[in-house]
Amino acid sequence: MNVTTLLNKVCFASRMKEIARYDTLSGELQSNVLMRLIRAAAQTEWGKMYHYKDITGYQSFKERVPIQTYEEIKPYVDRLRAGEQNLLWHSKIRWFAKSSGTTNDKSKFLPVSREALKDTHYRGGIDAVTLYLAQNPQSRFFSGKGLILGGSHTPSLNLPHSLVGDLSAILIENIHPLANLIRVPSKQIALMSDFRAKMEAIADSTIAADVTNLSGVPSWMLVLLNHILEKTGRSSIDEVWQNLEVFFHGGVAFTPYRDQYKALIRSPRMHYVETYNASEGYFGTQNDFSDPAMLLMIDYGIFYEFVPMEEIGSDHPRTCSLEEVETGRNYAVVISTSAGLWRYMIGDTVKFTQRNPYKFVITGRTKHFINAFGEELIVDNAEKGLLRACEATGARVSDYSAAPVYMDVTGKCRHQWLIEFVQPPSDLSLFARVLDDTLQEINSDYEAKRQNNLALQPLEIIVARPGLFHDWLAQKGKLGGQHKIPRLSNTREYIEEMLALNR
Repeated sequence: MNVTTLLNKVCFASRMKEIARYDTLSGELQSNVLMRLIRAAAQTEWGKMYHYKDITGYQSFKERVPIQTYEEIKPYVDRLRAGEQNLLWHSKIRWFAKSSGTTNDKSKFLPVSREALKDTHYRGGIDAVTLYLAQNPQSRFFSGKGLILGGSHTPSLNLPHSLVGDLSAILIENIHPLANLIRVPSKQIALMSDFRAKMEAIADSTIAADVTNLSGVPSWMLVLLNHILEKTGRSSIDEVWQNLEVFFHGGVAFTPYRDQYKALIRSPRMHYVETYNASEGYFGTQNDFSDPAMLLMIDYGIFYEFVPMEEIGSDHPRTCSLEEVETGRNYAVVISTSAGLWRYMIGDTVKFTQRNPYKFVITGRTKHFINAFGEELIVDNAEKGLLRACEATGARVSDYSAAPVYMDVTGKCRHQWLIEFVQPPSDLSLFARVLDDTLQEINSDYEAKRQNNLALQPLEIIVARPGLFHDWLAQKGKLGGQHKIPRLSNTREYIEEMLALNR
């Protein structure tokens, strides 16, 4: 019996029995989470303001507490960072996860409690392994090391009473020391802030290791893997790490990168598992290699609510509990957590593919869409359209961003796509046509606006030079970590910056 099989039976099999309860006890599990959170925060400033001691269930909770965005909680975050405590959560908040900014701020600072680390983020990582081993009983996961590619601390943003970093850096900094025995690189290298120097140090320290599993954001892991191939002169990563078997990925959609990974890692034993670990919490893990949907993890320190897409932007959006969601509809995610986020709209949108257990796919962001002409184009549409266009033309996309052209000199409106290709399409015009046709096929609003070219002209594709998106992130000081390319934007702010560099 190999060590992974033994550990699976001893340490992980019992957890699978608990996860099996998701099939029939989802409502009860979520209700228990909500009341546990309410009781823990009842004596905080927030809990007293909203009379948490009198809350008896979901109905009274949502009647008392309004939906929050970062703008509403920022005054509390500022006070926490200045040293006040017992505001949103009962235990001491020392760490803050740096996330992408809002309209008014360059960055968001999201509180991370010790409870959230334990009952959500680390538990999610353990469950990702649990679900993977259940799918792959022949795994030798623990026979080697796990390579974790994360972000860094941000000392310039620290205050006397608070520490700031990418979520991945906070997790590495606070991880149990025993975990360092099965992961690479060293903590010192993992937390380096200079991305280019970090890539070099990681490559030097891991090439000779027996790496069996990878964890990180697909775009940045791809940079590292290509660098390792350059240093070793190998043609595929499984020639460097012969026992590599799984990549736990998240942060950005994997579709644009899938073919690139297949070209880099040729082993038939290789698996890819999507995870949903955001700065606000760990929400889901893919539990079936053949199904891209993720299992919603419902017994952590997170209570979920969902806002139907048509309600987003209203003064008092209607919310529904997990038991009330419908499959096939887009919802914005609202969470209450053991880090003191209460009815907090995280900005992501999801669509459920099944109930009991609840499985979902990420469809985009509440702010990352194009709705300049009533077309309501979301990232999920874009990913499906690009996939079909690649299949039709043999292309492979590295990165992309799209925005509306509200009106050009001829009075025409259209969508403008800036795309960096790893493998250019055999026919760029065909690529554009297939992309446009697919968007019409899967999005009736887009189809209506494209009808007879009245509201929208055919989309335009501009080919980005190699390295454009990397250079744009570098210019903004956002290399590495959880920084992402804005895929869709309703304004031209980002794409104009990118086009200025595309020379």
